[in-house]
Amino acid sequence: MLSNLINGISLGSVYAIIALGYTMVYGIAKMLNFAHGDVIMVGGYVAFCTNYYLGWHALPSILLAVIVCTLLGVIIERLAYKPLRSAGSLAVLITAIGVSYFLQNAALLIWSSNPKSFPNMLGSKSFTIGSATITSTALITIVVCVVIMIGLTLFTSKTKMGKAMRAVSEDKGAAQLMGINVNGTISLTFAIGSGLAAIAGVLLCSAYPTLMPTTGSMPGIKAFTAAVFGGIGSIPGALLGGILLGIIEIFAKAFNTNISDAVVFLVLIVVLLVKPTGLLGKVVREKV
Repeated sequence: MLSNLINGISLGSVYAIIALGYTMVYGIAKMLNFAHGDVIMVGGYVAFCTNYYLGWHALPSILLAVIVCTLLGVIIERLAYKPLRSAGSLAVLITAIGVSYFLQNAALLIWSSNPKSFPNMLGSKSFTIGSATITSTALITIVVCVVIMIGLTLFTSKTKMGKAMRAVSEDKGAAQLMGINVNGTISLTFAIGSGLAAIAGVLLCSAYPTLMPTTGSMPGIKAFTAAVFGGIGSIPGALLGGILLGIIEIFAKAFNTNISDAVVFLVLIVVLLVKPTGLLGKVVREKV
């Protein structure tokens, strides 16, 4: 029971980190970046190649993955999404799906479809608490998630750029009139979300050590589910939604592996029927 709970919180922590990318981009740019899950995969491949083929240690491999994914996020925003800033949501959604398939097929050409065995960069120690065995990977994942959430909360509430992000989220037009660089703020949001996706990719692949071009697809969808579950646009909501989703998935797998995904999405449907804005979401009233 305790082991499942810790594993659920660990998996949920990964979902929460990924969900931050969705919730920040939606909160500020009011768009859904469905290519975000594939940025996770790119981060995993960069860390894998530098660690496995070049013999780098875990920390520099992870740092390079973060840098590459940060740059990739900015490039995707500039080339794919910036030209559609005033376009309808359907055009942005189709573009996001197109970028997702582009990244998957690019990875297929570069690394082939053969699954790679991802090295555990977080250590292989385990600890016993009563009858439960807890791995160092699970503990590190939880700690990293907490540190990221605290750091991001402080960044958005205390720093000048963080306040600019909040202002753009409230009203792009008013923020621009106040001298805030809206395009630069949105690019920064993509950069932060994509950098966090690289960290999530390493954490995910260390816990579930199989890497392939479609690695980020399902975790990306589940993280989006977590963002909606907690209240998309809310950083605490991403944390709460991710943790709860991870716990539900692990306990569902313990009961029956075949129905775990169905249970996850069923819970989401029930929550949205009861509270359409998510657990911590707020109702936004549009002025007419």
